[in-house]
Amino acid sequence: MATKRLANGMILRFGNSRKGFGMADPGSDPRSKLGEEVAAQMDAIETDFGDNYEIGNVVTIVEVITPAGAGVRVRCNQQPWIGLGLLRVAEKVLESSAGGPGSD
Repeated sequence: MATKRLANGMILRFGNSRKGFGMADPGSDPRSKLGEEVAAQMDAIETDFGDNYEIGNVVTIVEVITPAGAGVRVRCNQQPWIGLGLLRVAEKVLESSAGGPGSD
C-alpha cells in the first residue's frame, strides 16, 4: 500500500491487494472477497484520517470473471460527471503507483 499527498493536501492511498487470479474456489462466496476489500479500504481510511471524517462520493469498480469471460461493473453514488472526476483522480493515482505518466 502506498500513500501520496497531493498539492491540495489530499492524501491518497493506493495498492494492489490481488492475491490470486482466476475463478474462485468452488463453494466460496464472491461477496467475501468484495467485503474484505471494502474492510481494508475502511481500515486505511481510519489510519489516515482517524475519527474526524465522513465518506463522500463512492465509485466501485469490480472485475467479474465467469467461465464465459470477464466483465466490469461500475457503480457510483453520485451524478455521472462526479463519478468521472473521481475516476480521473484514481487514474492519476494508479499511474503514479505504476511509475507511469504523472509519477513523481
